Amino acid sequence: MNKSNNNGTLGLLTSLFFLWGFMTVLNDVLIPHLKSVFELNYAESMLVQMAFFGAYFSGALIYYLISISTGDPINKIGYKQGIIIGLIISAVGSALFYPATFINAYWFYLMALYVLGLGFTMLQIAANPFVAIIGSPETASSRLNFTQGFNSLGTTLGPIIGGFLIFKFFAGDDAVKYPYLIFSFIMLLLTLLIYKSKLPDFKNNEKIEKGLAVFKFPQLRYGIFAIFFYVGAEVVIGSLLINFFGLENIAGFDENSSKTYLSLYWGGTMIGRFTGAIMLDSVGSGLKKFKKVLLSTMAGFLLVFGINYIWGDLTFSIAAPYFIFLALNVGAFMLGKALPGRTLGIFSLIIIVLLSMVIFQTGQIAFWSIIAIGLFNSIMWSNIFTISIDGLGKYTSQGSSLLVMAIVGGALVPFVQGFLADYLATPDNKDAGLQASYVVPLISYVYLSFYGFWASNRKH
Repeated sequence: MNKSNNNGTLGLLTSLFFLWGFMTVLNDVLIPHLKSVFELNYAESMLVQMAFFGAYFSGALIYYLISISTGDPINKIGYKQGIIIGLIISAVGSALFYPATFINAYWFYLMALYVLGLGFTMLQIAANPFVAIIGSPETASSRLNFTQGFNSLGTTLGPIIGGFLIFKFFAGDDAVKYPYLIFSFIMLLLTLLIYKSKLPDFKNNEKIEKGLAVFKFPQLRYGIFAIFFYVGAEVVIGSLLINFFGLENIAGFDENSSKTYLSLYWGGTMIGRFTGAIMLDSVGSGLKKFKKVLLSTMAGFLLVFGINYIWGDLTFSIAAPYFIFLALNVGAFMLGKALPGRTLGIFSLIIIVLLSMVIFQTGQIAFWSIIAIGLFNSIMWSNIFTISIDGLGKYTSQGSSLLVMAIVGGALVPFVQGFLADYLATPDNKDAGLQASYVVPLISYVYLSFYGFWASNRKH
């Protein structure tokens, strides 16, 4: 494939990463909306994430079972067809929000989210390896970092645009009916573009091994739990941010005002990923690398700030405390010394401290501590995934499928925290247990810290 075709293909695939990042984080805006409409408690509202991320588990499990019995489905139909199927399923799930508004039943919204999640599962399975193989193997990591960066751009814009559409522009009965119908149309349009495009018909010839021998690798066994806890913790923190910002002892913001700071939380993940792409690259060192890191960090911040300055109510004076955490993030990268396990362990320890501030402090300290967690979540997915499949050889495909299944943490961990928040509530204050419930993700990061430092000391 020539370079121009390569760039065109990468551009289309990048749009997919942006789309599912945007749509995934939209759940964080949807949760407080449905919580209010159906008068749900915290545990009930977390069923949104259970339905969506539960689809990842069941979808990946079905795919895995088919793979080991009849062969890799993507290998049979091709990556392009796999992406088209995933987009069509996603479009159907998004369109189901329209009848859900008329039926006005919470279970119907959950069903729509489950279908949407199934579509994204297929996209994840097909698009990630496709990005890796459309060019030379030497630059595969660079392409994946590029597309992941746009995935984070989607999670940054999602709260701003989605919050505006749901809480302001289409408020009331039409709050989710028309936005999700628009998103369905966009997915169908993208499906048509990919169908008409001349994407290469790559096929994966790697044989998927049968049996349970893949579990003999400790890095994978521990890594499955690491993915489970990481996704669960990241999702639940984002899911409850709008409710957390609404607490009187934190900020007392309404839903529309909170969307700006939800965007800043997810924007931190984008900043950290672009910075990590430089710091975790073994090529280059010293002052030159440090300058690149500073430029990347500031460019990322200015992009996130600009988005929230234009569409939100963020100003430099308000965002000033965030610079402390940007400096801490760069310092933590330097301490990590470009080692995935060491960096994962250090970042996890920092988040444990930040969550302690969230639980035991109030006002500005708790407010900025929880926003800063996004910066340190940034490299966790890529680092855990890399460590987990390192040395698996012919079992790499099986290991990857199992790691995708572990995304079910995004379904279960939020429900556990929601249940704890309800349990700790008082009769006169249903939000009384929310701060204390953050002990659930804190426990998750304790495990991630263990896994990171274990991996950094593991003998190959």
